[in-house]
Amino acid sequence: MLLTRAAALLAGAAASMAMLMATATVPGTGAFAQAYPIKPVTFVIGFAPGGPSDVLSRIMCKKYEELLGQPFVIENKAGAGGGIAAAYVARQPNDGYTLMLGARSVLAGNQFVYKQINYVPEKDFDLVSIVGAQPNILYVHPSLPVNNLKEFIAYAKANPGKLSYGSGGVGTASHFGGEQLNRDAGIKVLHVPHRGTGQVIQAVLGNHIPVGINPPAPLVPLIQGGQIRAIASAGLKRSAALPDLPTFHESGFPNFEAIDWHSIAGPTGLSKTVVDTLHKATIEALKDAKVKKQLTELGVDVWGTTPEESRKILLAEIPKQEALAKLAGVNRDQ
Repeated sequence: MLLTRAAALLAGAAASMAMLMATATVPGTGAFAQAYPIKPVTFVIGFAPGGPSDVLSRIMCKKYEELLGQPFVIENKAGAGGGIAAAYVARQPNDGYTLMLGARSVLAGNQFVYKQINYVPEKDFDLVSIVGAQPNILYVHPSLPVNNLKEFIAYAKANPGKLSYGSGGVGTASHFGGEQLNRDAGIKVLHVPHRGTGQVIQAVLGNHIPVGINPPAPLVPLIQGGQIRAIASAGLKRSAALPDLPTFHESGFPNFEAIDWHSIAGPTGLSKTVVDTLHKATIEALKDAKVKKQLTELGVDVWGTTPEESRKILLAEIPKQEALAKLAGVNRDQ
């Protein structure tokens, strides 16, 4: 009897231990249980802290932590237009524990801007989802006597060689957008590259250059305060951050577009489990009212594409970026 009772106690203890061990393999306290992730995830950003890409990543990573129950650790590796970060991620194990925010310029445009980027975008990365896109905004110093795109073009034609525009750097969407406008409108506004959006804004505020092209987030309070004047949005539709501002499409340029989209990506060969889990979490995050509000305030128009849609967009974008680089006269050997 004693042996039977002892055996029963041992069996119960073993069962309890087995349940405890099984429970320990379930990640954190996320909103849904899954086999991945079971440890912290490193999320690499190719730009400096505080910029649009960094802020967007932190919004998404905070929600991923809530949904998936593991830390998402931000790691900034700025340089070469995001290329340093991309080359680093491409060399990491494809187990889903090193991810990055892949901007349109990083995944599609850098290969036509830099002499050597040490990664092949269409081969080295799996895209989980394009979170959304930021349309670039054409804006001017208030002293410039223009209020809309028609007036801007007329002024540029009447004053050839007198206008210049600032971009966030050679090869950025703002640079290529300015050169598109020059071509499509038959004008010549001189390109003045800067090291980031902040420098362009300061240059326009100080009237050192009269025109800027940048994403909307840092511009909104300055537009509302009358310190700069918005002329047009280069998105596919009106920006959620500036709903009263007409697009280039509405202003007579149906083929004009200068946007920055942002994709969640990892090294090629991510397992279906990893991709499905991250995609599900991304869609859940983008449905969240707080996240949507934060992204809108950042000037992001939410997309939430599937992995298949994301790859299709990337492959279609690469030849577009090549054509824009040629239009802008970018020389990778310089």
